[in-house]
This record gives sequence, structure tokens and C-alpha cells, in this order.
Amino acid sequence: MNQKSYTRIVAVFIGLAAVFGFLVILNMNTGNARIPVNEIVKIIFLGTGEEMDYNIIFKIRLPRVLMAAILGGALSLSGFLLQTYFQNPIAGPFVLGISSGGKMAVAIAMIVLLSRAGTVSSYSLIIAAFAGSMLSTVFILLLSGKIRNMAGLLVGGIMIGYLCSAVTDFLITFADDSDIVNLHTWSLGSFSGSSMENVKISAVVIGVSFVAVFLLSKPIEAYQMGEAYAQSMGVNTSVFRRLLIFLSSVLSATVTAFAGPISFVGIAVPFLIKRLLGTARPLCVIPAAFLGGAVFCMSCDLIARMAFAPVELNISTVTSIFGAPIVIYMMLRQKRRM
Repeated sequence: MNQKSYTRIVAVFIGLAAVFGFLVILNMNTGNARIPVNEIVKIIFLGTGEEMDYNIIFKIRLPRVLMAAILGGALSLSGFLLQTYFQNPIAGPFVLGISSGGKMAVAIAMIVLLSRAGTVSSYSLIIAAFAGSMLSTVFILLLSGKIRNMAGLLVGGIMIGYLCSAVTDFLITFADDSDIVNLHTWSLGSFSGSSMENVKISAVVIGVSFVAVFLLSKPIEAYQMGEAYAQSMGVNTSVFRRLLIFLSSVLSATVTAFAGPISFVGIAVPFLIKRLLGTARPLCVIPAAFLGGAVFCMSCDLIARMAFAPVELNISTVTSIFGAPIVIYMMLRQKRRM
């Protein structure tokens, strides 16, 4: 790596960190109740302040900001892993139907558990979302063995997503009214209603997954050079690919469990990060993609809250508005190279 490339990478990380810090402050400061920045700092670091402001920060705004950052980073990292696996920049958990599988399983879990137990735990949602995501992933892997071209596989993933959505709609048709309200609110995608307990659970699951992905940086870099090259470097590609799918499913399942299905983040952000860095080296891209996903989702969440306040948009609406044009540009750029 030459000095120019190193300087560019450092500048990107500094820029992302600065924007991240700015968005944290802006998200904490923005809302119906205006709380001065110095009061926010006192409440967070000293635990002092008015009771109402304290509750607003620790029960509403801080959990939401942290959840948007953690889950946004997870989505971006999940997309990067899938793009590495399929060696295609338009592969992502939402497009390939993985998120839809998680959504279907969460819908089943919510209907069954709410009707019998009356409550649904965070762990139950994670397990259900993971099982549904893995089910969709298994079907995609089976299709990849039969369909060699990426366009056909992409269509297959979209069809899996439609099937999962159809099953979800069928379940909603026969669910109780209270369950329908919960499902409808969750399925729109939102970081609202997050609690510090949810933040802790998601931080642990995603943190462990992030460390595992980072430890795979060298095998990922070898795999990017081609499967034959990776094998020559001693990478067990069969086990390695399973690890990529497993980690990607864990990340996307956690997002689906806590925030519902969120579109385009897993495709758009890794592409933008690679363009900004000027390199696809995993040691640089993995942390930058996570930080970039956090920044992207925090920005979209702020827009969702404030654009038409007091009406709040669902998060997928905003991510689609900004993410879809990027994906279209990627496809056009890829077409020109062919």
C-alpha cells in the first residue's frame, strides 16, 4: 500500500468517525423535546439532569440511536459477506430473500407465542429470524448448484422472497387483530421502541459476529482473487463459504428480529465504501463498511423521524429512496464493463 492510498483510507475513517459523532449528537438533540447538547452530555456521562430529560435520553433516544448504528453496521457487513460469496456487487440479504425468510419466521413466532404466552422475548425473535434466514439461504444454495448465471440466481432469490412474503400474508389473514397490529408495525421496519436490553443483546450477537468476520479477513482476501487461488493459499473453500453464509445470516437475522426488514443497505453501503477507500481489501473494508452502515442508517432514521413530523416514515422507505439509485448505478456500471 503506497502513501497516497494509506492517506486516503485514513481520511475516509476519520471522515466516517466525524460524521458518526455528529449524527449521534444530532439524533439525540432532535425531537419534539429540545434538549441542549451540554445537558445531553451531563445526562449520559454524569447521570445528572431533569428526570423528564433523563427518561427521554435513556429510554427513547439513546437506545434508538445505538440500535440504528449497530443494526445498520450489521446489515452492511452482511451484504459485504454475500457479495464476497457470490462475487457479485448486487447480492444482499434483502434482494436474495434472506430477510423475507427471517420476516416469515418472526411472524410465525409472534403469532404462536402471543396467542399462547402473551409475550415474545428478544431471544425468541432472534432464533426465529435466524431459522427463517437460514431456510432461505439453504434454498439459495440449492439454486446456486443448479443455476450458474447470476441473473437466474438473483431471480430465484427474489422468488423465494415473494414466497416467504406470501406465507407471511397468509398467516396475517388468520391472525387476531392485536397480533396483526404488532406484525404490521414490526414489518414496516423501524428502530423506534428499542430498549437498552435490546441494544445489549444485539450488541453482543453482532459484536461476536463482527470479530469472527474480521478474523476471516485474510481468507476473504484470498477468496476475492478466485476460488482456485484461495485453495492454493490453504483455504478450505467449502468450510469457508459455509462460514460466510452462516455469519451473514446471523447478522441479517438479528436486524430482522429487532428492526424488521430493511432494504438496500446491504448492497449500497459496501459499494460506496469500496469506492471511497479505493480498495476492496477486507482489513479496511470490514470496519469501514460497518461504520458506513451505521452512518447510513442513522441518517435515514433521522430523516424518517423528522421529514414529516409528527408522522414517522418506516425506515425501509427512506433507505430505498437513497439506496435504490445507487444499486441502479451499480447495475449500469457493471453493464458498461461487459
